[in-house]
Amino acid sequence: MTAATPHPDPSIRPADRRVSARIGAIAESATLAVDAKAKALKAAGRPVIGFGAGEPDFPTPGYIVDAAVAACRDPKNHRYTPAGGLPELKSAIAAKTLRDSGWAVDASQVLVTNGGKQAIYEAFAAILDPGDEVVVPAPYWTTYPESIQLAGGVAVEVVADETTGYKVSVEQLEAARTENTKVLLFVSPSNPTGAVYSRAEVEAVGRWAAGHGLWVLTDEIYEHLVYGDAEFVSLPVAVPELADKCIVVNGVAKTYAMTGWRVGWVIGPQDVIKAATNLQSHATSNVSNVAQVAALAAVSGDLSAVDEMRTAFDRRRQTIVRMLNEIPGVVCPVPEGAFYAYPSVKGVLGKELRGQRPQTSAELASLILDEVEVAVVPGEAFGTPGYLRLSYALGDEDLVEGVSRLQKLLSEAQD
Repeated sequence: MTAATPHPDPSIRPADRRVSARIGAIAESATLAVDAKAKALKAAGRPVIGFGAGEPDFPTPGYIVDAAVAACRDPKNHRYTPAGGLPELKSAIAAKTLRDSGWAVDASQVLVTNGGKQAIYEAFAAILDPGDEVVVPAPYWTTYPESIQLAGGVAVEVVADETTGYKVSVEQLEAARTENTKVLLFVSPSNPTGAVYSRAEVEAVGRWAAGHGLWVLTDEIYEHLVYGDAEFVSLPVAVPELADKCIVVNGVAKTYAMTGWRVGWVIGPQDVIKAATNLQSHATSNVSNVAQVAALAAVSGDLSAVDEMRTAFDRRRQTIVRMLNEIPGVVCPVPEGAFYAYPSVKGVLGKELRGQRPQTSAELASLILDEVEVAVVPGEAFGTPGYLRLSYALGDEDLVEGVSRLQKLLSEAQD
């Protein structure tokens, strides 16, 4: 399925259009909307348990906070700095990339951005012209298609389901390729499914893209959150011949529990990074210096903080999958990475549930919030109706209580 860039209605005078067609076509972030509603209900005294937000429930490690506090007191951080990022942070990101994924890059190939979302948009904006197609495996994170459309491109969805562990095949990718295909979006570990491609699968996908001269944008934000025998494999490392047409986006949000600090980055060929830096120089200029100094402390330090988080996430992962699969009509593959479960609820849809018959996962998610005060994100937000996304980045007790409420409610479903 493709999403075309909207065109203004020529019958309406430009002065009478209150919102541009380009911006008016952007959908609200479904995950943030669900999280905001859950927080509003909790603030009103409702015992809502939220599985919507994709953020660790741990505090940012103390040494990172201390670095930010010191940065606040240093007058040099009260001034403008280079739009592309603090030189010392760019060098540290390059060093961290070599340490963690084995990809050797120069600091000139790094652009520091206001979080991962800006990284994704600016990367697409730097390489897409109107009508260029981007192959987007679905289920996908909600922001990807919106960023592609905003950059003038067309998202072409390739859908995988629970029977393949939510992983697309090279054959599916090839079937979606046209003469207008310019970019493949590749994400492993995946949000929203937690799917992790094996080394052989990464290599196959990379060779396919390289063989057709395609660009690849790969999101590595969950690189350190893999479980069991799963392995994170960086695409430009697995397929070196792809490196000159590969763009990596990443950030400190998930690894270091720093979602609110808003520091991400783009790594890619120097000409693309220069173009994206020019865009950022006019859009936002430099990222907050205090946040950049905090990020410098994060990427320069060890990974003990994420090791502790990963142990907790792994425990919660096993609990949530077991409990979800105990619900009649619900099928939840075991996620191998990130911190999301993505169960199919197609076996529940259409059944009577407390006087209603939800026909879509969006209707079911609304019913769940109203009836048992549990906030989940429906699959429609990720391009695949019939599913729910639950983040297990919340406390163990809340997780068990929340899924127990789901079990009780959904077990009442009748034909």
